[in-house]
Amino acid sequence: MTYIIAEPCVDVLDKACIEECPVDCIYEGNRMLYIHPDECVDCGACEPVCPVEAIFYEDDVPDQWKDYTNANYEFFEDLGSPGGASKVGKIDKDTPFVISQPPRGEGH
Repeated sequence: MTYIIAEPCVDVLDKACIEECPVDCIYEGNRMLYIHPDECVDCGACEPVCPVEAIFYEDDVPDQWKDYTNANYEFFEDLGSPGGASKVGKIDKDTPFVISQPPRGEGH
């Protein structure tokens, strides 16, 4: 099990969760952040600091955002497990599901 980042993060990318994560498992894509399912230690430190309430324990993702569970896993299919987001920096991609989402947030 892991934590999942869902729709409220799309085009927001606040990054408060990155600062809170003790294992550096939250990676930045172009339109949202993603939690690495193999690197996450399920501590939950990221969940309460998210200002848009986009982070959920995998079993608790609201039904309307269930597709984000697959998106979080798919993001890492080609990347593998680099062993920490700070080592790779921003990754110039998103999953097809996230790319297909309408623009959100300020200025969109």
